[in-house]
Amino acid sequence: MTTTSLPVASTGATPPGEAPRPDRRRRLTPRAIVLNVALLVGLVASFGPLLWMLVSSVKPEGEIRQFPPTLLPEQWTTANYTELFASLDFPRFFLNSVVVALAVTVGAVLFSAMVGYALAKIDFPGRRLLFALVMATLMVPGMVTFVPLFVLVANLDLINTYAALILPFLAAPFGVFLMRQFMLDVPDELLDAARVDGAGEFRTFFRIVLPQAKPALATLGILTFLGSWNNFLWPLVAVQSADMYTLPVALALYSTGQNTVQYGLLVAGATVIVLPILVVFLFLQRHIVQGVATTGIK
Repeated sequence: MTTTSLPVASTGATPPGEAPRPDRRRRLTPRAIVLNVALLVGLVASFGPLLWMLVSSVKPEGEIRQFPPTLLPEQWTTANYTELFASLDFPRFFLNSVVVALAVTVGAVLFSAMVGYALAKIDFPGRRLLFALVMATLMVPGMVTFVPLFVLVANLDLINTYAALILPFLAAPFGVFLMRQFMLDVPDELLDAARVDGAGEFRTFFRIVLPQAKPALATLGILTFLGSWNNFLWPLVAVQSADMYTLPVALALYSTGQNTVQYGLLVAGATVIVLPILVVFLFLQRHIVQGVATTGIK
């Protein structure tokens, strides 16, 4: 006689001899709800202006100015972009921005890394005093040095040149501080081994130290490039001819008509300027997180 075993309904109880399974369901506490709402508000506050700029760039000028404003365009148009490329010498301004941003980025990364290495790994008289001066300059607002810097550049007869746009930004205090903090974590034994093998300071720096500092170099490079690409005030006063304008300056000047601002042209140009940098930042943001996390900045 064969007996058929009936299936036993699962009661959710843990079988004997097995460890209890953790409950994967997370309960939303009041604290978690408040935190999620705060993060959502922060996301909207950060992304809202960018989204508004993108949407406004495909609106007619009249719809941009109307009140109350519309969230989505009632009439989609690309006239702002057409007028932008028709009124601006876009290739020339784009080339100026690329040349200045790349030169500033390469120079700032190289010189900041050199100074940071010297302050972190080379023992010389006055090293602590020099680092204290670097830290003190971090607390000085940029506008305080704006006029003296312009006078210096003018006395050197560099106004309206690429040098005027590049040289003042080749060694920023923040870059020196960032690289110095990272260089402190490079093992001294590695540098001593290179010196024992006959490597000089320059060879040790370029062959040993720089490959170890890739996260910090990437972080500083991205931040420097973004700052130089978006710089507006200094190119506005250091450049006097239209053929030397960078994109932000050209956009601001050409979008201002007679007694009025062409907002459609302005937001379309801002979109063209921001999108390439936004794409680069999204692809390289992990380097920023890694670099900041490994330099001791909390």
